[in-house]
Amino acid sequence: MFPTLIGTVVVAGIVGYLAEKTGFTRNGYLQSIIICVGGAFLFYFVTIMFGISFGKPGVNAILASVGALAIVPTHWRR
Repeated sequence: MFPTLIGTVVVAGIVGYLAEKTGFTRNGYLQSIIICVGGAFLFYFVTIMFGISFGKPGVNAILASVGALAIVPTHWRR
């Protein structure tokens, strides 16, 4: 369980960095990484509590990170 949590954070951080590097988002590197890690944490705990999953933990982390990047910044932008 603990290695999965650490892997989730690492994968989410990489997704946040790559999203900013490729121009998918324009939030800033640190902000994108924080958004991705938050979304991955949230989905990790939802998976533990309710058993909702897309498959492997790495796939869950990637999809949750991209989902958080798509929802959070666009929700607060005008």
